[in-house]
Amino acid sequence: MTMTLPVAPARRERVTSRVPEFDVVDAYDQHGAALFGFAVNALRDRPLAEDCVQETFLRAWRARDTFDRDRASERTWLFSIARNVIIDAERARARRPRTVPDHDAPETAAAENDPLERLAIVEGLAKLSDDHRNVIVDIHVQGRSYQEVSTTSGIPIATLRTRAYYALRALRRHLDEGESR
Repeated sequence: MTMTLPVAPARRERVTSRVPEFDVVDAYDQHGAALFGFAVNALRDRPLAEDCVQETFLRAWRARDTFDRDRASERTWLFSIARNVIIDAERARARRPRTVPDHDAPETAAAENDPLERLAIVEGLAKLSDDHRNVIVDIHVQGRSYQEVSTTSGIPIATLRTRAYYALRALRRHLDEGESR
């Protein structure tokens, strides 16, 4: 004898007519690494980034009924959730008491920046093409010269300078849009 639980007609209709559009396992396989890299770059803390990626997929799973492929791609939707999770993590970290800094240890300029500003820069870099992002990272983050990058990549210096110009322009536009929100 099998026992079935009574389900309200409206609920039964919604459950049976819903077509699953979000597969969390497939989404993790496709976007998990990119989301983790995004979180690590924004937070500079691998364990916290792992927690944020886990929370991102948990929130995505809970809100899977609201996902609409007509409004945004799965990747865009996940990155917007991740951005909110990272902001929440930064706010929580800011509320925790900080340890007294070691005055002998050199502080980096990135540690003094606003974490949300760093997050906006990481988002802007993620929107750039691979070629433009690589030039920005090589020249402006790692501090390599155009000559070094040209020698290792085989790309002419003039091309690298042009890519850097357009990449910085696109990054500035992204940052200006973020300030206007």
